[in-house]
Amino acid sequence: MKTLTVVLTEGPYISEYAEIACKLAEEALKRYHVNIFLYLDAVHIPKKGQNPSFFTNTGETFTGLAEKGAIIRACARCAAARGYIVEEEDANGSNCEDYISGIKISSLYELSEILHKSDKVISLSR
Repeated sequence: MKTLTVVLTEGPYISEYAEIACKLAEEALKRYHVNIFLYLDAVHIPKKGQNPSFFTNTGETFTGLAEKGAIIRACARCAAARGYIVEEEDANGSNCEDYISGIKISSLYELSEILHKSDKVISLSR
């Protein structure tokens, strides 16, 4: 099976990139392995407790994608710079107390491996 990777750089609720990535990934999961890599301010997307009034809760949507098999990783350096700490992986598949289940903080080295193994890459950024 082929692999699609989506790289996001925008934080939630700044643009529609997170929602676009979710829709792309949802459809792609029907035919592809899907990876999503969160870089720069996109590392805020999986933060627990977000309750946007006028926007889709992208964190919940990303949890749904992880439950369906998407591999979702956040850049370790970007996360650390924004106060997210890497810890032991919990039973829900997360290694950050502040993140929703199924999403892990990872390194740029893993991004390099993900990109190398991908058949297609989509980057959503300004």
